[in-house]
Amino acid sequence: MKSYASSQMSATTQAVRESTPRHTHSCGGTGEESRLAERRLRSAAFMRGSRPQQSPSPNPAGPVSAWAGLVAALVLGSAIAAPADPGVTLNQKADGYRGIWYMNQPSGDEYVYKYSGGLGTYCAKHQPFAVYRPEVKKTFFCYGGAPADNPQRLHHMVSFFDHQSGRVPRPTLLLDKRTSDAHDNPVISVDATGHIWIFSTSHGTSRPSYIHRGKRPYDIDAFEWVPATKLEAGQPVAMTNFSYFQAWHLPGQGFHAFFTRYGYPAARTICHMSSPDGIHWSEWQRLAAIEQGHYQISAVTANRAGSAFNFHPQGKGLNWRSNLYYVETRDGGRTWRTADGTPLKLPLTEPDNPALVCDYRARNLNVYMKDIQFDSEGRPVILILTSGGYESGPKNDPRTWTTARWTGAEWMIRPAMQSDNNYDMGSLYLEPDGVWRIIAPTETGPQPYNPGGEIAMWLSRDQGATWTKIKQLTSGSERNHTFARRPVDAHPDFYALWADGHGRKPSESSLYFCNRDGDVYQLPRKMTGDWAVPRQRAAIARTLP
Repeated sequence: MKSYASSQMSATTQAVRESTPRHTHSCGGTGEESRLAERRLRSAAFMRGSRPQQSPSPNPAGPVSAWAGLVAALVLGSAIAAPADPGVTLNQKADGYRGIWYMNQPSGDEYVYKYSGGLGTYCAKHQPFAVYRPEVKKTFFCYGGAPADNPQRLHHMVSFFDHQSGRVPRPTLLLDKRTSDAHDNPVISVDATGHIWIFSTSHGTSRPSYIHRGKRPYDIDAFEWVPATKLEAGQPVAMTNFSYFQAWHLPGQGFHAFFTRYGYPAARTICHMSSPDGIHWSEWQRLAAIEQGHYQISAVTANRAGSAFNFHPQGKGLNWRSNLYYVETRDGGRTWRTADGTPLKLPLTEPDNPALVCDYRARNLNVYMKDIQFDSEGRPVILILTSGGYESGPKNDPRTWTTARWTGAEWMIRPAMQSDNNYDMGSLYLEPDGVWRIIAPTETGPQPYNPGGEIAMWLSRDQGATWTKIKQLTSGSERNHTFARRPVDAHPDFYALWADGHGRKPSESSLYFCNRDGDVYQLPRKMTGDWAVPRQRAAIARTLP
């Protein structure tokens, strides 16, 4: 795959690079636009540092200093002028909460598709969908929405739950992504000043990606498009495309982002980049490009960032994905290592390498990435699902949820529970009292063997050795529930967010959330006022003995 500097670059990027003087800075504007320009100028002095190195020696200055030195960027005289605003920002108020319905790959059997359904919080490789901020006692969230008359037209939606009043406002329609593809779903982040960031991803390179920032702290009413750049050969170029985006903001450090670039050179090459301000981004670091590529999930703490991923073996097609790998950085991306500290030279290009956690290919098993968390000691715990193949139906049973925990000396891999579809997706919670919790659609739903089902809550008090289903959150549903997502710093009153949808034909899709006790609330599909109280689905939940 050629880089942005090649003939494959987008028209926007090409125009910026060909027509913009390298030694001018043209922002202009007044009010919020001027403040954005000032932030770009302030960050310029911070940037133009060294490129990421693959040295095995850690940075003794610690993660913040190392990260600051990593993000190579612009001296004050060399910022490029911002690319033209693509004109996609709508900032309109919708009249309710409706999710996108999406399907992928017709299967020609009773299950109709490889996967499908209400995928407003899809996919596992997009993170996060929600963030709790105690300063304002609100959980901010985004989702892939749809207009009332077309459940297959993707809108990027933003809203929040007010924990003090128990209400939600009308959601903000940020933009129309002009596709039916839920791979273009947005993700959300909140910076240290309280500004909401929305990253609008793209499935592959045929559509543009966007970054937006809220104009006011903790406010969803008005967003502005961000003219983001990345470094390429030491020079800033417009950044207009990224896939499977995972955006993590750390106070004092800025953003870590894990993402995928198609054909870079593997079909799905996984990468990492960083930014002090969300505008100027570092060079893209290729983490792995083994055979046909990877799917990754990620997590961060104040002093480390980690990625867990599988790989697509050559010659078997992208529906086959196997093995489990893990890499981490403790110095902002300057160096990368395995869980036991073995230095790595990136990108990884061979299936047999030090980052390998488990050789599932030898067991002829597919591996589907679900979630990853760090425990109280900073050690990774990975949640995956394994199965015998990509097709829906019982022939690829058992589909086993599995945890992989780094003990400090070895990987402890343990089965948990079972599901009936590879794309059943839920979240892992490692709670302060040592309890592990999974909220996921593990129970058979109205469309068996299609993605999702009925949501259940499971607990483990022995680090995944045994699991107990303590509550079934939904039952008797008309449509399957799936992709239950954990907010960043989740508040007990808003503990998971998901959507429903028919598994075998286009349908409406509603949005739901639950609290830590397992009570389920539906976000209003149609609102007549500016605020509404979500309806509790108390009649559905039942506590198990």
